[in-house]
This record gives sequence, C-alpha cells and structure tokens, in this order.
Amino acid sequence: MFKGLSFISKTMLFFNVVLAITTLMAYLLPFLAPKWFPILSVFSLFLPFFLVLNLLFFIYWLIQLKKYIFVSGLILLLGITFINKFYNLKQTELPKSENDFTVMSYNVRLFNKFNWNQKANIPTQIAKLVDDKNPDILCIQEYSDLEKTQFSDYKFKQIFKEGKNIIVGNAIFSKYKIIDKGVINFPNSTNNAVYADIVKENDTLRIYSMHLQSIKISTDIGDDEIQKMDESKTKYIFRKISDAFTKQQEQALLLKAHYRECKYKKIICGDMNNSAFSFVYRTIKGSMQDTFETSGAGFGKTYNFKYYPARIDYIFADKNMLVKSFETLNEFYNSDHFPLITRLEIK
Repeated sequence: MFKGLSFISKTMLFFNVVLAITTLMAYLLPFLAPKWFPILSVFSLFLPFFLVLNLLFFIYWLIQLKKYIFVSGLILLLGITFINKFYNLKQTELPKSENDFTVMSYNVRLFNKFNWNQKANIPTQIAKLVDDKNPDILCIQEYSDLEKTQFSDYKFKQIFKEGKNIIVGNAIFSKYKIIDKGVINFPNSTNNAVYADIVKENDTLRIYSMHLQSIKISTDIGDDEIQKMDESKTKYIFRKISDAFTKQQEQALLLKAHYRECKYKKIICGDMNNSAFSFVYRTIKGSMQDTFETSGAGFGKTYNFKYYPARIDYIFADKNMLVKSFETLNEFYNSDHFPLITRLEIK
C-alpha cells in the first residue's frame, strides 16, 4: 500500500486509515448499548468531527489524483445517512393550513434562578418569547417554581417538580384539553419525563417532555482551561460522560417501554443530553421523525457550547404527522439551551 509514496504521503495515508477505522467504529455506536462499552460510547460525540476530517482527506487525495481517495470516499458514502443529522443544507417550510398546530420545547435552566446569566429579567423575557411565538403546546425542561412565569394563557397543564434545596422538573402547557397525564421517574436520578394526553379535534395526542441524565460539563470552559487539560482530567471527563450515557440508556429504555404501550399519536420533546449519533437517540426516536432532520437548516445547534455545535434537544413526531416547519431560535440566549419550535399537521 505504501510502496512508491513519499514520507508525507505515507504519513497522511496512515492517519487516514486510522481515522477510517475509528469512524467505522463510531458508525456502530448507535447500535451498541453504552453499558457494554461505556468509554467507547463517548466517541459518538465526535462523529461529526470524524466526518469533516474524512472529507478533508478525500479532498487531499483528489487534488493528488491518488487512488487512496477511496479510503475516505467509502467512509463518507457509508455515513451519508449521518450527515443529515448533523447539518441540513436547506430548510423546508410547507404552506400553512387551518389544521396546523405548533409545538415548542425549551430547557429554561430554572429560569436563571441562580443568576448564571447576567442578563436582567430572564423569566420575563422567556414569558415574552412564548407570548410572541404563541405555540399551541409548550414543553419546558428544568422548570422551577418561579411565580413570575406561569404562562397563564394556557388553560391546561401538566407540571411535575421535586427536590429539597432546588425545586426542578418538567412541564407541559397546552391550549387543548388534557384528558390524562403522568410522570416517569428515572431510578437513582433527579431527571424524569412527564406526559399528557391532549385532545385536538378528533384526535388524541400523547405529548412527552423529557430530560435525560445531565453530563454536567460547564459551557463556560475557557481557552486557558482547555490548554491545561492533563491526562487525569481528560480521563475524569470521559468517565463522567460514559457514566451519564449508561444512565441515559436505562432512562431511554424506560421511556420507550412507556410510549410503546400508548395507542395515540405521539410527540416527544426535550433535552436528551446526547447527540443524534447515539444509542439513546436511536432508542427514543425509533421510527418517529426528527423534526430538525425533516425541516430544519444548518447545524441545528441547541446547546451553547463554545467549541462545538451541539444538538442535544429534540422534537420527535409520529410518521402520521406532517412536519411543515422547524426552527431553532439561536438568537434567543437566555439559558444554556436554545428553544425549538415546529409546526405540524395530523395527516
């Protein structure tokens, strides 16, 4: 393979082959339970980066007119279904109709209860955003007990909060009548999911608002801290992420078991704290539509992490619904997450 190549080309080909093998392993991770390979599961976070590197190698060999273009070319071809989960070239928006309804999902980070964000009146700003966008169904994660933000325009609601020192939970607000509701408590965790069955005309919909296990890595890591990362800190972070992914696996399976018993059309919203290339994503999404993948544009960044366009918040809709538009409100920075809103129509 290396015969007749210069030292630089040999080096490039070596790293290209290593990258190709690593990317193939990452392709398999959505099918492997994190509890089996907890450390390895962390590499699912880096799949977009691996795809970009493969594209660069592909371009390099193309310019060189070398046959080794097939190494990354084959990897990119095999991973074509992953690309749309990371980046959408064009936003799709279908015409509105009187049967449309909108769903918003937002992790509000306790309405800035502990002043992480120095902006003033964040609860009021969030309430104003909801008023402006006026979604028919609103799902809130990390909902707190602030009296100022009750979303009084919504007649029907399902709110679950718990905790001793910090009161936190999930909430669903609806303009449509709620006929049943409940909560799914996750074992050995403060995270949970709530659900509500709502009646829209002749249909009943099951809505979930979920918040899976947090990784608890700060979005405010500075450049100096990144440079000071030593081997022990890196191992600690990998272990922390892999432990969270193992808990998320259990939570995702509980949620899936719950919604599989539901006979209604389903919408699942919330903060998964994991990427679209993970076992957890594949488990919860199942055969449902990822509304970003169907109608979104760009990277779909939902989490304010400086070094990576992380998409860890989702709205999934059953296939018997038409996804007519999707938007991530990246300009609205009042939490460490960004709000998502989609417009749907029941077929």
